[in-house]
Amino acid sequence: MSLPTADVLVLLCSYNGADWLAAQLDSIAAQQGCSWALWISDDGSTDASLAVIEAFRARHPGHDIRLLQGPRQELGQGGSGGGAAQNFLWLLCHPDLPLGPQSHVALCDQDDIWLPHKLARGLARLRAEADAASSSIAGPLIYGAQSWHIDSAGRRIGKSRRPRRPVLLQNAVVQNMVSGHSLMLNPAALALARQAGRPAGIAFQDWWLSFLVLACGGRAVIDTAEVLLYRQHGRNVMGAPGGMVAALLRLRLLFGGRYRRWLNANLAGLQAAAMRPDPVQPSPEAARILAALLPAQSPLARLRQVWRLRLYRQGALGTALFYAAVLLGLA
Repeated sequence: MSLPTADVLVLLCSYNGADWLAAQLDSIAAQQGCSWALWISDDGSTDASLAVIEAFRARHPGHDIRLLQGPRQELGQGGSGGGAAQNFLWLLCHPDLPLGPQSHVALCDQDDIWLPHKLARGLARLRAEADAASSSIAGPLIYGAQSWHIDSAGRRIGKSRRPRRPVLLQNAVVQNMVSGHSLMLNPAALALARQAGRPAGIAFQDWWLSFLVLACGGRAVIDTAEVLLYRQHGRNVMGAPGGMVAALLRLRLLFGGRYRRWLNANLAGLQAAAMRPDPVQPSPEAARILAALLPAQSPLARLRQVWRLRLYRQGALGTALFYAAVLLGLA
């Protein structure tokens, strides 16, 4: 029996997350106000993750729930497949996704807990933004919201910080403000992401997708409401910012060279996507950013370009540190 196309297709990537996966899956099943389908890409789990997923699928026969082997398989036995970012992009670009003309997509981490209104709220915000668009065809929209932070035992320990400034392209170039655990794409943004493919070197799927959408004339829809419980534990790919330890970690990333590699990978990914047989179309402002930042140049010349382009992070201190890193040749 074929199932109707769902309002939201949830894309979950798993890897040895059995300790928390059942709670996240149950929170997806508890979503209210919209229909959902679930596709899961497992990147070679060796724990009980697959058993947890199969048991969940058996309990919910009325939903389209698929389990796929992730891109780790492309590299053969022992391959890495590029980590969580490439796993998400591989799943996002899968040719067999059950997509209709009004399909929206939500990315899903394996270790969080969604509040019951999460999908319906995001879907309503995206549809409202599309309806308010001046043109008859809505452009690409990417949605992000806030979260409560919980520890490994589920106790609340804080919450996310809301953006202080608008989330525009000049911000998205140097900072991700659309957290992947809350991220949703409207049909136009989904089509854009699939058109761009899977650029090499992308470190964070959420940063890449927000940059791509804003670079191609789309908009970020930032919700100030908390829609999920974001679990903090020792195996987070990138935990929530907060506290002195987190600040020192980010300084080390900024001044240790990795941040520059991540930023440049996003820029190179956009350039590559614009050169594909079916190319994406960066906005004039994005084209200026690529022309200014991609060529090799001295730190002082790069700083001039960054200043001219008015790139910024959300906080004044973060912006100052970014400019200092550029001057030192580290960003």
